[in-house]
Amino acid sequence: MKKIENIIFDLGNVILNIDYKKPIQKFIKLGLSDAANLYSKSSQIKTFDLLETGKISEQEFISEIQKLIPNATSEEIILSWNAILGDLPESRILLLQKLKDNFSLYLLSNTNCIHIKEIKRQLGKKEYAIFYNIFSKVYYSHEVGMRKPNSNIFNLILNENNLDQKKTLFIDDSIQHIESAKNIGLQTHHLLKSESIESIFPDIIL
Repeated sequence: MKKIENIIFDLGNVILNIDYKKPIQKFIKLGLSDAANLYSKSSQIKTFDLLETGKISEQEFISEIQKLIPNATSEEIILSWNAILGDLPESRILLLQKLKDNFSLYLLSNTNCIHIKEIKRQLGKKEYAIFYNIFSKVYYSHEVGMRKPNSNIFNLILNENNLDQKKTLFIDDSIQHIESAKNIGLQTHHLLKSESIESIFPDIIL
């Protein structure tokens, strides 16, 4: 860490707790028996890719899912999709605020307008602003039009902020994203299920 000046954090299961199984379970209950084949941590169908890169709107996403589950209402689809979202532990907010004293922090997330809207609702306007402003800049895939593991999204962050990849650490829980970041020279840490960002920064006193 002595050579690190910048840290890029993933959001889901790194800062914000998420559960990939919950939306699958919800979609199955709505009648989508093969839901597990549509979306997972490692792969997903085109509809989810398009949502995460901002190529389709919330309503267009709902319409595509309704083709698969004709009897599902818009509200049921949104509730099922948002079931993936868990809590944002205060300990992680405190850790990020401490890290900000010594590093430039960036947030890079494969996400979408539906989930961000729900995160804002759950946190509230004030708390979301506190969280958002911890970072020098936030990169949501649906806003920048590209997603991990595409190397372009890493290059975008490096170029826009004039970062040296050798002095920049990327933390993510998905190995395919870690491998892509490694390939362009970023320092990386693959966050395992047994770890948390609190555990990998043991010298930070909260």
